[in-house]
Amino acid sequence: MRPAAESALSVLRFLLLLLPLLSPLTLLATPQTGPAPGPAPGSLRIATFNTELSRPGPGLLLRDINRGEDAQIAAVVTVIAATRPDILALQGIDWDYDNLALKALEQRLAAAGAPYPHLFAQQPNSGLATPLDLDGDQRRGGAGDSQGYGNYTGRGGIAVLSRYPIRTEEIRDLTPLLWRDIPGATLPRHPDGSAFPSPQAQAIQRLSSTAHWALPIALDAQTRLTLLSFQATPPLFDGPEDRNGLRNADEIRLWQRFLDGQLPETLGPPPTQTFVLAGGANLDPDTGDGNRAAIAALLQDPRLQDPRPASSQAGTKTVDWGDGRRMRVDYLLPSRDWQVTGAGVVWPDDTVSAAATASRHRLVWVDISLD
Repeated sequence: MRPAAESALSVLRFLLLLLPLLSPLTLLATPQTGPAPGPAPGSLRIATFNTELSRPGPGLLLRDINRGEDAQIAAVVTVIAATRPDILALQGIDWDYDNLALKALEQRLAAAGAPYPHLFAQQPNSGLATPLDLDGDQRRGGAGDSQGYGNYTGRGGIAVLSRYPIRTEEIRDLTPLLWRDIPGATLPRHPDGSAFPSPQAQAIQRLSSTAHWALPIALDAQTRLTLLSFQATPPLFDGPEDRNGLRNADEIRLWQRFLDGQLPETLGPPPTQTFVLAGGANLDPDTGDGNRAAIAALLQDPRLQDPRPASSQAGTKTVDWGDGRRMRVDYLLPSRDWQVTGAGVVWPDDTVSAAATASRHRLVWVDISLD
């Protein structure tokens, strides 16, 4: 055998010996190219998707879904149906009392070959009116005076769609918790140190700007997956008091306080295994406004693992704000005990593809083994 061939053979043998030592997450770091592949046999696919389907007034989303003429809604359906998640956390979808818009969207998905027999959504804090000035603009009754920003009840809520039964009677709902009652809360202050915008406002101000749910899903008679679903406020659009920046950071930290068992006992014990955190943090660990240490701490929490879903077009980024401003703000973080078998971000190949039309945010997916 020639020396060059012997050298190549030696390198090949070394790589074959090294392959079993590579961690699963190292193998998963290969970015997704094109449409999401189907989940591996024995795997469960979970996805999160900020659809940005919210409309400027109540009932308009239901109208647009039922008309069947809206290009954005059609694109959202196409992206979801092509990815085929078993459990899907949605953000940016308007809530109504009977979940009519959510049911109508599910009907569109079912017609596209992606039925979800189990749905969950309930009233979020977004658009939940209060009688006080909560945003400090010296006026009452504005969108910023709701418990979470919104000009009508339910605007820009969240929802969960599942092919597995959702145990709605077992939900732990963190949405009503007051900001000031959270251990370690960092509340906004005026320059003189007094409560911003007022002590009265802080006495009723909830922390969650949209919703925080710990939602059990029955995978079989013995196995429960707890979905930790949320959408945090952007750390922007405030003043020197940094109200939204502080709130964003505390909304992210809320999950760690929950897992630490530091929240009211009425919520029951937190999950210690078989859970997945899914939703929008509105915070990138490496760039942009906000307290990036808050999301970095969550990503490094030893109870969680970060599969770092990625695309070939934009790496781990999950949103394109335009003008080259791409960030990672949408997250899927399984608990440490899950074995991750795949992960990706559905990034568009061009400006006319469904993923580009659907939302500035991209659907993020993770596969976990059930074996």
